[in-house]
Amino acid sequence: MYTVRQLAVLAGVSVRTLHYYDEIGLLKPSVVGENNYRYYDDTAVLRLQQILLFREMAFSLREIQTILDQPDFDLAQALQSHKQALQQRVERLHELIHTIDQTILHLQGEIQMSTEALFAGFDEETQARYEQEAYERYDPEIVKVSVRRWKNYSTAQKAQIGAEGEAVYRDLLAHMDERPDSTAVQQIITRWHQHLRYFYEPTVEIMLGLAQGYEEDPAFAAFYEKLHPDMPRFLRQAIEHYCQQL
Repeated sequence: MYTVRQLAVLAGVSVRTLHYYDEIGLLKPSVVGENNYRYYDDTAVLRLQQILLFREMAFSLREIQTILDQPDFDLAQALQSHKQALQQRVERLHELIHTIDQTILHLQGEIQMSTEALFAGFDEETQARYEQEAYERYDPEIVKVSVRRWKNYSTAQKAQIGAEGEAVYRDLLAHMDERPDSTAVQQIITRWHQHLRYFYEPTVEIMLGLAQGYEEDPAFAAFYEKLHPDMPRFLRQAIEHYCQQL
C-alpha cells in the first residue's frame, strides 16, 4: 500500500492532483483509514499509470474515465496501443531533429536546403493534432468536428490543404523582417484564419488561445522555432493584432 504522498512522489504528480482524481471518481483510493488517510494498492497504481499515459496522448480526464471504466477494458491491449503511439511520436521527433540539424547547417552556409526540405516532418495532419491540443480546452466538440472533416477529405484535398498550409508559413517566414501588424503580415494571417476553417470554425477566443500556445506550449514552440527562432513570438503578436481588428 502507498500513501497519497508516496504515490504522488512515485508518479511525479502532486498530492492535489490525486485528491482531485479522487473527487471526480477517476482514481479512488483502495482504502481510507480511520484517520481519513488515503491508501493505494497495486491495482490503483496501474490505473494511475493508465491515466498518465492517456493524458500523454492528449485525452481529456472525462474520456479517460469512460475508457477505463468500460467492462471490457483490456490493460495489456491498452499498453500495446500506448507503445505504438509513443513509437510513432519518437519517429516524428527524430525526423524533426534531423530537419533542425539540416536547417542549422543551411543557415551556416554549409549545405543548401530546398523550401520543401525546410518543411520536412511537417504534415497537415500533425499540425491539426497540435492545434487540437490547444483548442480542446474550449470545446471537445470542436475536436470531433475537426477529426470528422479531415477524414472526409480525399487524398487530393488533403494534399491541397497541406500545400496551402505550408504556403502560409513559407510566406510568413519571408516577411519576418516586417512588423507583425504590417499589411503584408496581416494578409498572411487572414489566410491562416481561412485555412483553419478546413478543420473547424475558429472563434476569436480559439485563435487567441492558439496564439498563446504557439509561443508558450513546448510542442508548438519547437514546431515554429524550427522555421525561425523568433517565429513563435512573431506569430503570436501577428495573430493577436489580427484578432483585435475583428
